[in-house]
Amino acid sequence: MELSERFRGFLPVVVDVETAGVSANRHALLELAVVTLDWVEDSLRCKSTQTWSIAPHESTEVDTKSLVFNQIDPYDPERQARPENDCIRECFKLVRKEIREYNCKRALLAGHNAHFDRQFLKAAQERNSIGRDPFHPFTVLDTASMSMMKYGHSVLRIACERAGVNYEPDRAHSATYDAVVTAELFCKIYNSFKFEPAWPLED
Repeated sequence: MELSERFRGFLPVVVDVETAGVSANRHALLELAVVTLDWVEDSLRCKSTQTWSIAPHESTEVDTKSLVFNQIDPYDPERQARPENDCIRECFKLVRKEIREYNCKRALLAGHNAHFDRQFLKAAQERNSIGRDPFHPFTVLDTASMSMMKYGHSVLRIACERAGVNYEPDRAHSATYDAVVTAELFCKIYNSFKFEPAWPLED
C-alpha cells in the first residue's frame, strides 16, 4: 500500500507553533516547526525537520504571560527572526514538495491539539495574502485525541511516557522539540494499529 492510499490521498505533516498568546488573529506567531514523514514498509517514520523563527507581524500583539511560559524573547537579535510572510511561504513550498513526492493531493496537519496550530498557520497565511494553502482547511490529525484513545491521557508529556517516547521537560515549549516529539508519538500510535480495511479503498 502507498502512503497516498492509506490516508485517502492526503499527506500527514506534523506541525508545532510557539506563539505570543492564544488568539490566532490577534497574537504573534513566533516559531514554526514542520516534521515531514517517510513511508517505509507500510510504516510511518520521521524524515526531516525544518524550523522558522518568526518576527512578530506588525498587526499582531504580544502577551507577556505567554512569553513567561515559552521563554521566548520575540525581539532578541540572536533569534535571527525573519518576516512572517517569508517563513509561511517557505513552509508551504516545503509541504507542496512533499505532497508531490508522495503523489498526494493535499496535506493534513498533524499536531498535539492540532486545531490550535492550524488556526495560527491559517491566520498568518491570511495576514500575508498567501494563496495555495497546501493543508486541508479543517481536517487535522490530533495526537491529543489519539493519545486519549490509545493511552488514556491527552497531556503530551504523559502520553509520551506511556507510549515509550523520550520526553525531556527542560526542552519543551520550543517548536522544534515539540514537533519532533509529537511526530514520534504520532508515528508510534499509527504504527501500533493494524490496518486491514474490509471496504474498498477510496480515491
